[in-house]
Amino acid sequence: MFEYKLFAKSVLGVALGGLISLSQAHAEQVPGRFMPVIGQASAPVGHIEFCQNYPQQCRYGTNTPLVVRLTKERWQELLDVNASINTQVRPLTDEQLFGVPEYWTYPQGAGDCEEYVLEKQRQLIALGWPPSSLLITVVKDLSNGGHAVLSVRTDQGDLILDNQISSILPWYSTPYRYVKRQSARHASAWSAISDKRVTTVASIPE
Repeated sequence: MFEYKLFAKSVLGVALGGLISLSQAHAEQVPGRFMPVIGQASAPVGHIEFCQNYPQQCRYGTNTPLVVRLTKERWQELLDVNASINTQVRPLTDEQLFGVPEYWTYPQGAGDCEEYVLEKQRQLIALGWPPSSLLITVVKDLSNGGHAVLSVRTDQGDLILDNQISSILPWYSTPYRYVKRQSARHASAWSAISDKRVTTVASIPE
């Protein structure tokens, strides 16, 4: 499980107050700090079209994906980028913006979940984060609808940057069911996630 107390004391101190502690009962359901990836998955149609429109963003590949050491400085970068994009981008659907159900692109002042994720990914890469540590991830949300978040691979586990939840949380502390994510080995490929946890949705108040 995510060793919150040890992590906070040794690396980030009180800055990680936003990371929630898990009850013992909940902790027993947690498979680990890193979400279990089980093989290849089909890429979302929106991402395929994004790669056609921005081919340079989808050419990255590596045989040695990196996990970032989460120093206090790196943590602050995550906080700053997450808060900045969540504040600057107005939430509008693809239907409202483009007249189609699904379209992935960088935001021009507005966008839906994918635009938030793509911009956060782009800004963190510009700050020196390796692309293999910043993975677009598809989940099922509280309404069982599709939603996108950014998974950040760190030595403290997979952390989630989200436009619906302001805090940066370990993946297993979010109220989502994880389906698939961008491959850490190639930007245009995707991997399936085996999320067999007992759902936390029922415990989330309306």
